Amino acid sequence: MSLLILVFFTSFFIVLLATPSLIKVAFLKNLIDLPSERKIHTRAVPTIGGIIIYAATLFSFSLWYNIDNLSEFNQVYESVKEFKILIATSLVLFFVGVKDDIIGTAPMKKLFANIVVGLILILIGGIRITGLHGVFGLEEIPQWASIFLSLFTYIVVVNAMNLIDGVDGLAAGVGFIVTTVFGTWFIFANNYEMASLSFSLSGALLGFLLFNFYPAKIFMGDSGSLIIGMLICVLSIKLIEYPIAQLDDFWVKISKPVFVIATLTYPLTDTLRVFIIRTMKGLSPFSADRNHLHHRLLDCGFSQTKTVCIIYVYSVLTVGASLLSYFLSPSLALGAVIICSGLFIGMVSLRYNSIIKKKQNNEIV
Repeated sequence: MSLLILVFFTSFFIVLLATPSLIKVAFLKNLIDLPSERKIHTRAVPTIGGIIIYAATLFSFSLWYNIDNLSEFNQVYESVKEFKILIATSLVLFFVGVKDDIIGTAPMKKLFANIVVGLILILIGGIRITGLHGVFGLEEIPQWASIFLSLFTYIVVVNAMNLIDGVDGLAAGVGFIVTTVFGTWFIFANNYEMASLSFSLSGALLGFLLFNFYPAKIFMGDSGSLIIGMLICVLSIKLIEYPIAQLDDFWVKISKPVFVIATLTYPLTDTLRVFIIRTMKGLSPFSADRNHLHHRLLDCGFSQTKTVCIIYVYSVLTVGASLLSYFLSPSLALGAVIICSGLFIGMVSLRYNSIIKKKQNNEIV
């Protein structure tokens, strides 16, 4: 446990101490995002915060990376293999993100990079979903379905974290909640390697959140959101595939897929929703707009601070809802999580439509 505390605070203080210098460099080199009609910020803000998030996470995880508690050669081999795969794939996404933050990258090129990284993780790293673990009554699935589902999951999660980065403190805050929840789960599962990865990213995100909360002094950019999405996806798959035999009685009864889906509910729900809206309008799913739920909350009159706090609370409540799988079947527990998401979207939509209707009536008058 003391090692995890070191992991968390190492990445936290690196971000806390290094970010002011990074902000200064960004302004000197004109690495900033200027305000526009589509953007909600009203002043120039540096966009390369992902550099320090990635650096702090990688440094902390590597520094305190520990295989001394692994007694068997196979365990050591698998641990080192996963470590190498994580470093290699994260470097690819990091440089793709940095390029996008500085000069821009076409969406299809970023998608191609995501597919390549996903295939490396799945085919070489062996980090893939092998079954649904009781959801819809399914356990094991064929290998081809496993590869397809794992790649689809990876692309969705990475893009979901990228797409919610539209309000000060949102992606960093949601990422902090997700990684803290996952890290806590891995502690109970006695998997301190994955807990270390979770808390190295969690500490970096908390440190960054101090500069990214409204009014943001720096944005994480794609160099941050892509890395965060990738690491969260790896943690999600490792959690889902964790051997039940190594869990205590309480966590054995908690559906792992439902727990992961609930923890990622906001980015997954928001991404699915905007993709459906864009497709119905005949637009590319990757085209930019203001149809995200956080945009709806802003249009309802909430400040950026209240908007992100509402989403934080919603994210925590859905994690609590997933614990109902202790009493219910995985399918029913998933239904409870979906109902929570539906209620949240419904309440936001009702308030938004009511405000739009009042504005239209005032214009007519």
